[in-house]
Amino acid sequence: MNFYLEVAIKLCIGLFSLVLAINVSGKGNLAPTAAIDQVQNFVLGGIVGGMIYNSSITILQYTLVLLIWLIIVMVLKWLRTNNMLVKQLIDGRPIIVIDKGKLLVDNCRSMGLTAYDVSLKLRQAGVNYTSEVKRAILEQNGQLIIVQHGEENVKFPLITDGQVQTNILEALDLEENWLDNELQRQGYESPSEIYLAEYNSGNLIITPYTERSVG
Repeated sequence: MNFYLEVAIKLCIGLFSLVLAINVSGKGNLAPTAAIDQVQNFVLGGIVGGMIYNSSITILQYTLVLLIWLIIVMVLKWLRTNNMLVKQLIDGRPIIVIDKGKLLVDNCRSMGLTAYDVSLKLRQAGVNYTSEVKRAILEQNGQLIIVQHGEENVKFPLITDGQVQTNILEALDLEENWLDNELQRQGYESPSEIYLAEYNSGNLIITPYTERSVG
């Protein structure tokens, strides 16, 4: 087979695999929110870039490697969505970096966060001093969740994809018992029934997986 034709076929297969992965696993690869999303992009780039010009690797072998990559991506996506332990193992755990106005230096250093990084993230959130912060949590994607002293109109997700976000509960000084009672009060037995539950000004706003029929 002509070398350039083989390269073109491999490139088309690679593009098709990328589009298929995005459509099946979601849009996370377009705007990575976790390290694993970025790693998947790097791995795909390495597979395509390392194989399309290698004539010793047949189109069938190249396709099989991409298929294996796609299967691994799908499995990891499912596990991250449905198992909190696996999600924490892959993505890591959120960590408190400011508690009651006090900067937790050891936690910052363990996450590779410099004093300049903390100051920059606070300024970007409109906060000038750490003393103004009731609690700040560094998420797995590097985003800093900030709750200021006396802040009343806070809106944060307490449940996402059926899983309780314990780090957000801690940031808001709420307990899981309170969350369980709120769910039961609104007629839900388990967080697994909930697609999204948001805390807004003391109220729990719930979006279930299945909307209830009225009447």
